[in-house]
Formats: sequence, C-alpha cells, structure tokens
Amino acid sequence: MTTTTEHPARVAGTASQAAVRAKNKEAWVALFAADGIVEDPIGPSFFDPQGVGHRGAEAIAAFWDKAIAPTESIEFLFDDSFACGREVAYTGRIRTTMSGHIVHAEGVFTYKVDEDGKILALRAFWETERAMSTMKKA
Repeated sequence: MTTTTEHPARVAGTASQAAVRAKNKEAWVALFAADGIVEDPIGPSFFDPQGVGHRGAEAIAAFWDKAIAPTESIEFLFDDSFACGREVAYTGRIRTTMSGHIVHAEGVFTYKVDEDGKILALRAFWETERAMSTMKKA
C-alpha cells in the first residue's frame, strides 16, 4: 500500500483505525467533528435501518456500542489509499471477528476531515450480503 502520513485525512483515518483496534471508544469518538457522521455501511442496514447515518458524538458513540463493542477484533486489511482534498479513500477489506466467526467486508472506506483534522464523515461502501457470504468459524 502506498501511503504518506502527512495528509490530514490519512492521519485521521489511521487514528480511527488504531482506536478501533485498541477498542478505545473515547479516543475514537473524540476524532470526530461535532457534526461528524458515520455511514457504515452507507444506506439502510441493521446498524442504521433508516439509512441516514449516525451524526454527532452521541449517535457515533451509540454506533460504537452496536457495531464495534460486540466484536472480538477488527482488522483493516487495506490494499491502497488515495488522498485528495480533505479526503482519503482506502480500498481493501475489514476482517471482523465476533461470536467465534470471521466476516470480511470488502469495499471502499472514506474519511473526510475539516480544517482542524477532525473527521466530518466516515463512509463505508460495502455490501452486507456479500460480507455475510464470507462468514466462517474463527
């Protein structure tokens, strides 16, 4: 993967991934701007039935409790990243281990930051059915 750590969106993305791996909810939520949003995956899902995303610290913390806290581990297996403007897009997959099972969500994962480097938007383009078809015993 070709990366440089100087780009502000890449810095924020790397910090977000590190907080998730460390299971540090407070550090993760603190990376977001006050009006930041998480759309993971984008559109209606079991995490977001209305498909409107999780906006603001309280909603982002609630997303953590539903989607990240129950996991045993989350690994970011990205092939590459592309930084433009105030955004970065990672390509690859996220491997989640939960309840003794492993699932791979392959897709594109983006971070957009404000002028202070706070995350305005974390958006994940992955297909639920496709990810669930990869489920296997850990």
